[in-house]
Amino acid sequence: MIQIKESFKGQRVLALPDSLLDALRSDPAVGNLYVRKIGFFPKAKYHSVAKPQGCPYALLLHCVDGQGWYETDGTKHIIPKNSFVILPAGMPYSFGSDNSNPWTIYWVHFCGTLATRFADGSPVRGAIEPADNSRIGERLKLFEELYDAFSQAMVPGYQAYASMCLYHYLASFTMLEQYRHMAGPADGNRSFISRVMHYMNENVHRTLTLEQLASHFRYSPSRFSAIFRAETGMSPMSCFMRTKVQHACAYLELSDLKINEISLRLGISDAAYFSRLFHRTMGMSPQAYRREAK
Repeated sequence: MIQIKESFKGQRVLALPDSLLDALRSDPAVGNLYVRKIGFFPKAKYHSVAKPQGCPYALLLHCVDGQGWYETDGTKHIIPKNSFVILPAGMPYSFGSDNSNPWTIYWVHFCGTLATRFADGSPVRGAIEPADNSRIGERLKLFEELYDAFSQAMVPGYQAYASMCLYHYLASFTMLEQYRHMAGPADGNRSFISRVMHYMNENVHRTLTLEQLASHFRYSPSRFSAIFRAETGMSPMSCFMRTKVQHACAYLELSDLKINEISLRLGISDAAYFSRLFHRTMGMSPQAYRREAK
């Protein structure tokens, strides 16, 4: 069986030398909770790690696509898309990607006297399904801020800031209800359109039908369409397709994914249809947009 510990196209990994980690443990501003290592593995096929003696650090695995697994005490658990697990320090475990549906994961090794506040003795796991107030995009932005701060940890002050970001990032998983509730005091009073647009953005990688959209907001398809069109001047599905194209632009600019891979990531199985949709919306083909953006 093929197994790979680390090395995936598009991966990002940051670590600190042991000498600096030793200094962090005695720093009152950082020693309570700090990042040891952090990374992102996209489509990590054959990824597999085993720690039969456990580790002196805790590990967060956040799966945003595909699926994987972890095993403790001889029991194997699935880690599906839109879910996470925190494996505590000292616990023997192994984990890996599903070979037929490889996962894309954000992960963090963290240490400190308060690390057990987020995982104490047994794994902590949960689902993060898209919803009106899920804040999935905000969590990913928080990861990027944490990652960027940690990348400058050699400069005084940045490691302390990364540590402060880590509290917020971990709490977004372990205190999910509170994290979602704090989307803002006016969140429950947001307009119908802003709630629908948020839901579309959170589910842009799915193939949603008008019936599914309407059902989520507890309307009949005809009533949902009428309200949406009255406020936007377009149909819900046209707006959803435009949202997919908007995300496609980001993929074209910021990644080397092939056109058919981008299409699949956006829930469109027919790459030719995706190209026509993109051209109709942006006035040029995906290939032309990528050349111009690059």
